[in-house]
Order: sequence, then C-alpha cells, then structure tokens
Amino acid sequence: MKILGIIPARYKSSRFPGKPLALILGKPLIIYVCEIAEEALGKENVVVATDSNQIADLVKSFGYNYCLTSPDHLTGTDRLVEVSEKMDSDIYLNIQGDEPLINPLDIKKIAENKTLFPDFIINGMTYISDSEDPNSINIPKVVVDCNSKLLYMSRAAIPGSKNPSNNLRYLKQVCIYAFNKEELQLMKSNPTKTPLEDSEDIEILRFLELGRNVKMVHLSSGSLAVDVPSDIKNVENELRLKKV
Repeated sequence: MKILGIIPARYKSSRFPGKPLALILGKPLIIYVCEIAEEALGKENVVVATDSNQIADLVKSFGYNYCLTSPDHLTGTDRLVEVSEKMDSDIYLNIQGDEPLINPLDIKKIAENKTLFPDFIINGMTYISDSEDPNSINIPKVVVDCNSKLLYMSRAAIPGSKNPSNNLRYLKQVCIYAFNKEELQLMKSNPTKTPLEDSEDIEILRFLELGRNVKMVHLSSGSLAVDVPSDIKNVENELRLKKV
C-alpha cells in the first residue's frame, strides 16, 4: 500500500509570515518536520507542498521532494488535493509543517489507523500539557464520543463544565491527518470554507460539516506547534531537553 506524507508549507502565514523558514536552534522549521516524516515513511515518500520557490529550493537542498502548488489554496488540506492529482497514492498523510516535535511513530500510527478504518478520515489528538493554556485560541480543542469519533473541535476551551471544581483534561488536536483520494476530492468539490470551518479556522471541520466521519487517534504527548514567533522559545527548550 502506497503512503505519501505531504507537508504543506505556505510562506504567507497570517500569524507568522515565512514560518517554514524560521530557524530553530539553527535549523529551518520545515527541515525538522521533513526529517521526522522521513524517519516514519522513508525519504522517497515525503513531499513538501509549497507555493514558495524559496521554500522549494531549501527543501531540495536537503534532498527532499517538493511540489509547487497554487498560492490561492485556503488550507493545507486544499494543497493536498492538488498534490493528490499529480501523485498517486492509496493514503495521503497531511503532516503539518509547524510541529517539529512530532513523534515519527505517531505518523505511522495515523497511517495504520487509516488502513484499519478506511471509511474514516483519521486525525490525531493528545492531552494539553500543564504548560499550555486551554483558553488559547491557537490550540484547537477536541471533543470525541466513546469510540473516539470526532464530535466537535474548537478554539474555545471545550468541553465546558457546570462544576468549576471538575478537573477536566482537555484534548488538543495534533495536526496529522490521513485521507484517501476520494475524500480529498470531496474537498475540491466544496472549495469554499463551510460556516463552522470559517468561524473556527479549523479545516477538518469542513469534512465534519459535509457529513464525513472523523476518527481521532490518541498520540504521544510532547507535540508543540509553532503558531506564532513566541512559540519558538518553548520548542527550543523542549528540543534541548530531548538532547540531555
């Protein structure tokens, strides 16, 4: 079974322009993610999908494949749709290019769950750490049913609690997704953001609003995304701890 790991890398991020090129302990952010994806899938199965020649030239200099995509895509998954029309695969993994602490075993786990549950879109989740604020709008929070089927995802702190002494353990999204080509084509046939997706700015909600089932998979803790420049310091601290 062919599995392709695609890393969307847009230069003009609204919250952090040029983010894929940002240096973390002297290495570009996008290269950290490429190396993790390579460990999970093999270098030949990793593709950076970008609208930037600068990013393309960088990843090429490190020996990675790239696909130049339109600058007009609304989300990273829309960028995957274009890649899927140029490169055949049974499973397309969307590996977000701003999480340099992802465990390569988690990438494999998402792919394995897609083979086990082919009728579900697969997405990752983990518990929010003590150092993270569940009220931060930069962290999508996850609510699932008893079978880990996604009920909703929000930038608000959900679920709520009537009892303030209730010690909730919030779940957050880990941005690794698994799709087949037909699911990606559904996104192409619905090219505008759905109402909740637009409100929350969370792309997986488009599939939920279109009636598709999404299965959330528990992944290892320790994932930290670089959403804004101030996140780099936290990521660098975690990387230093891993080297100790």
